[in-house]
Amino acid sequence: MADTNSLTGRIARYARVGGTGIGLAAQMGAARIFGGEVDKAAGAAQLRAALGGLKGPVMKVAQIISTIPDAVPPEYAAELAQLQSNAPAMGWPFVRRRMKSELGADWEAKYTTFEHEAAAAASLGQVHRATGLDGRRLAAKLQYPDMASAVEADLGQLDLLFGLYKRFDKSIDTAEIHTELADRLREELDYEREAKHLNLYRDMLGNEAGVHLPEVVPELSTRRLLTMTWLDGRPLLDYKTGSLEVRNRIAENLFRAWYIPLHHFGVIHGDPHLGNYTVRDDLAINLLDFGCIRVFPPRFIGGVVDLYRAIETGNEALAVDAFERWGFTGLSREIIDTLLIWAKFLYGPLLDDRKRVIDASGNPATYGRETAQKVHARLRELGTVTVPREFVFMDRAAIGLGGVFMHLQAELNWYAMFNAMIAGFDEGALAAKQAAALERAGL
Repeated sequence: MADTNSLTGRIARYARVGGTGIGLAAQMGAARIFGGEVDKAAGAAQLRAALGGLKGPVMKVAQIISTIPDAVPPEYAAELAQLQSNAPAMGWPFVRRRMKSELGADWEAKYTTFEHEAAAAASLGQVHRATGLDGRRLAAKLQYPDMASAVEADLGQLDLLFGLYKRFDKSIDTAEIHTELADRLREELDYEREAKHLNLYRDMLGNEAGVHLPEVVPELSTRRLLTMTWLDGRPLLDYKTGSLEVRNRIAENLFRAWYIPLHHFGVIHGDPHLGNYTVRDDLAINLLDFGCIRVFPPRFIGGVVDLYRAIETGNEALAVDAFERWGFTGLSREIIDTLLIWAKFLYGPLLDDRKRVIDASGNPATYGRETAQKVHARLRELGTVTVPREFVFMDRAAIGLGGVFMHLQAELNWYAMFNAMIAGFDEGALAAKQAAALERAGL
């Protein structure tokens, strides 16, 4: 099947979800005209049912927006968060055709073995175990056909979803959220770019004994096929009932895998999903899947550090400056105070100099939701706020990582670890390190 952004592919994609969207839009319109109430819970369940029947990026988009505070109402977030990332795998005839289109008619001769059944299937592609001619065990990540069409159609559905939200709530301007999601999702289609992201992470974390990353096999990789070395590991949740010592060690390795790239290079892994980590026998972690990587301007990371210092010291002027460097504009005193509620929640564990769990609620699925709802209610009273695009994945990744730590119920001194990470932070030095690392990775 041709992998193009075809009109027919997009039309077919819209048709499968469009009926649900139109129905929900009609409900919203009727409520506005006749003064009735929209049954948001029922509508959200209806939308999840429609999205859940699709394979491809629409599920990834839905999962992402469910984790961004205020991107959609709480009823929608709760339903969309239930969508699973796994999708039915392509059968062997499909796989053979796709591999032939990527590596040529003799593609099978380029591997010693290539398993017919997929080892894993997700929203954009599936992974097959293989063995290289040099004997190395490999993971061949093959993109599903016609994903360009699927992405564009699904982004159209995202327009619809945000449009529905605007009908009854104008406190958050979602324009920048949409732009950021669209750019990152289109990037994920480019496996050559993902290979460069992987090499970037191997560079940034090369000295971390507790973090392992696969190696790219360039001669067996293309724009829609990424072949890497296979890393053995067990699912992170297998350790959920392990001893506190075991869970703490895994959490510390995860912390370093995420914060070293952020505060030393201005880069984050924007999809801290449980399935993107596995744990080795020595409790080191394997970091997997590098499609969703966000590189931040150094000024943004400077703002992240300065906002932390501002909250720590009560320096309001520094907090305002940090928000402005993040890209927030036209902020009133009331809006700044409201945003600080959310910032203090995110930074809270990093300001508490003692061993503790990341959050005492014990429910990873609702981590941050109550605070987000409080902030959202206040912003609704104050007027529309445009969320800067850099903030979208930073916020989403922080919430996702916090949820992973909650699954582990790790008890660590997050304050001590974080302050060791940002000790001597210098925006100019970060800019130089970032530029050098990106150049080495070919980005």
